[in-house]
Amino acid sequence: MSSSDSVVSLEDVTVEFGNDGGVFDFFGESNPVRAVNDVSLDIGEREIVTLIGESGCGKSTLGKTAIGVQKPTSGSVKYRGQDIWEARNNGKNASISFSEIRHALQIIHQDPGSALNPNQRVITSLSLPLKKWNPDMSRERREERIYALFERVGMTPPGDFLNRYPHQLSGGEKQRAVLVRAMLLNPDLILADEAISALDVSLRVEMMDLMLELQDIFDTSYLFISHDLSNARYIAEKSGGRIAVMYLGEIVEIGTVDEIIDNAQHPYTKALRWATPNLFDDRDDSDEFPIREIDVPDPTDLPSGCNFHPRCPEAREVCQREHPGVFQSETGGHQCRCFRADDSHEYWNSSPLYD
Repeated sequence: MSSSDSVVSLEDVTVEFGNDGGVFDFFGESNPVRAVNDVSLDIGEREIVTLIGESGCGKSTLGKTAIGVQKPTSGSVKYRGQDIWEARNNGKNASISFSEIRHALQIIHQDPGSALNPNQRVITSLSLPLKKWNPDMSRERREERIYALFERVGMTPPGDFLNRYPHQLSGGEKQRAVLVRAMLLNPDLILADEAISALDVSLRVEMMDLMLELQDIFDTSYLFISHDLSNARYIAEKSGGRIAVMYLGEIVEIGTVDEIIDNAQHPYTKALRWATPNLFDDRDDSDEFPIREIDVPDPTDLPSGCNFHPRCPEAREVCQREHPGVFQSETGGHQCRCFRADDSHEYWNSSPLYD
């Protein structure tokens, strides 16, 4: 997929959080954290890209950068070819206004309460974005649209839910309400940031199916963030989407469900797959976890070479010395940031680092 065909395109994006002037900065002991490092990613029309990885790997930062909430330190983020931050900072020369971009890129948080005012009835909270972006729409038309979407997501009769306060809704009901809130604006892309992780297991599949159903209606793309490979596989497989694996600020592997689940190339992806029992039928309970160390390296003091090499059972001398670039399959769809993805790389003649 080329960036010109994408809804959102990130190119060589890096996000750093620098020194904040605290006491450790005074003594020169604080280093900047590179939350996202040199990430390029295109999200196409009606595509679902799932982003997985351990807590603290940069998933949420990357997601917020993709929808224009977090400004990148370097690199570009474009919506339909228009640089988002150029539109924000120099709107007169933008082909697409920043307000139009913000309208098109929406978010669903892990905590739906963050999108619903606890002091307002649900109908009021959901009406506000429609009033802002469609000021000519009458109150009756707004409520008609909201009621219709509540019917669509199974919250019936709608009035029983819309006239409540957020605390009077269950977790699943609040999550449906904020999904409706995002869809009301007919967005081109929704960032679903751990949007189902707070739900009971029995409700997660139901919520993902609902997201897919609404995608068919609204032609919406999703950037779906999760720490659970099972969830990522489910929604990507049903939509024909892709899974992107993130580690310490980098996308270390990305591909289709078949490529990631059945033909993973990166040792970290294999470890995530191993740790998800229903995806690893051949695993024996006596098998050792395929990571050398449990602790993730300090993001303010990253290792030399490959970020993953201290934990990687397949690491060789070159992994400690050089940082791997992105290797692509012949079709270009399956990408991996690991020397093992290149059969001709000197990695194969390099000495193993660990026994």
